[in-house]
Amino acid sequence: MNSFEIIAATNVTLTPWLDALRLSLHILSAAIWVGGQITLAGLLPTIRPLGPDATKKLANQFAKLTWPAYFVLVATGFWNLAALNPNHATTAWNIVLGVKIFLALLSGFSAFLHMKSTSKLGLALWGSIAGISSVATLILGIFISG
Repeated sequence: MNSFEIIAATNVTLTPWLDALRLSLHILSAAIWVGGQITLAGLLPTIRPLGPDATKKLANQFAKLTWPAYFVLVATGFWNLAALNPNHATTAWNIVLGVKIFLALLSGFSAFLHMKSTSKLGLALWGSIAGISSVATLILGIFISG
């Protein structure tokens, strides 16, 4: 087997720095999007007693950090798909990838609905769906990564 065949067989590219950038941006964005939701959920009991305005102010500031991360996450997700070697994807892997993409979109959609909600039920429901789908997306990303 020559060196080109080894590279093709292992799905290694000739631009490792670009792969490192792509994966680093994806993981950093996931850390901000998913980790931020978990952190904010943990801070809410401390924030609520500071007044009704405190939670809204924190949420607005939080959105300024997390929404750009979500969009970078989606963009690098597409970039990850473009960098794949399709010969290595099994049917099961493709199914898990499809579920992951669905959950990633559900996460963003439900977070948006949470942000727009005015009722306690809407806030709780959409916030829960956003959080659970975000964590599930993260876990499926780990499953398909290697």
